[in-house]
This record gives sequence, C-alpha cells and structure tokens, in this order.
Amino acid sequence: MGKDCGNHGDDDIRQACRRLLTILFGLALIVAIIALIVYLVLRPTHPRFFLQDATLRQLDLSNSSTSGVLSTALQVTVASRNPNDRVGVYYDRLDVYASYKYQQITLAASLPPVYQGHGDVDVWSPSISNIIAIPLFKPKFDNYRQKRAPMALPNEWLGWPN
Repeated sequence: MGKDCGNHGDDDIRQACRRLLTILFGLALIVAIIALIVYLVLRPTHPRFFLQDATLRQLDLSNSSTSGVLSTALQVTVASRNPNDRVGVYYDRLDVYASYKYQQITLAASLPPVYQGHGDVDVWSPSISNIIAIPLFKPKFDNYRQKRAPMALPNEWLGWPN
C-alpha cells in the first residue's frame, strides 16, 4: 500500500461544492427557459388608456396678495382597452386627476377595482375636482391670468402628454 498524504478530504468537499453549483445552475437555467416559453406564448402588452370626453364644469381663478387660487371641477370619460389575446388584467387601484404644466390641479378620484379580460374595453366617467382650492405660486398665477383667452381644454390639463 502507498502512503496517505492526508489531503483527500479536501477533494471530496470540492466535488460536493461543484455538484451543488451545477445543480443550482441547472435549476436556474430550467426556470429561465420556462419563463421564456411563457413570455413567447402569452406575449403580454400594456393596456391602452384613452380620454374619450372631458367637460369642464367649473374653473375659478381668484387673486390674493401672495398667490392665486385655482378651483376646478371636471367630468371625464376614460376608456381602457386590453390588447392581449390570452392575458387578463386586474386593476386593484386606479386614480384619475387633472394636471396643468405638471402641477396637479384636482384631487385624485379613485376608480373601483375591476378585472379586464383579454380584448375587453372598460369605460369610467369620474368627476374630478378640488374640494380645497389649490394655491398657485405667483409666477404661475400670472401666467394663468395672461392665458385667459377663449379656452380649449388642452391635453396636459388631464395629465396626458402633448
């Protein structure tokens, strides 16, 4: 018999670590392949939201010594379409509010939770307003005052980009 050098225990630990890493890598690869297959089969896309109608019910702009106060009330009709063929969407929280020049001018109105099946269109008609008037900084207030010409409701009032 030959002599024992005493280092054979270290080789067993290395082999066990290699086996464990190989198993973990194999499991990660299997999970990634399954996720890729699910994505390719379902092809999920984001729902589309559309502003169908907006009615301005109140727009009051008052002046104070340091700032202006803007009071607004809107009735809007918003639609959502789910373009997915195989995926439904559950909305547990939806908020609608109006903004102008990236400043929120109404309080957020919460829409009820709803499940939207594949290819479905849902329509909501919330009233959005600000119960407490929103104070505007003096430069913005003067800017609103100067733009008091005949009014068309721009998209940016409703939080939509130009």
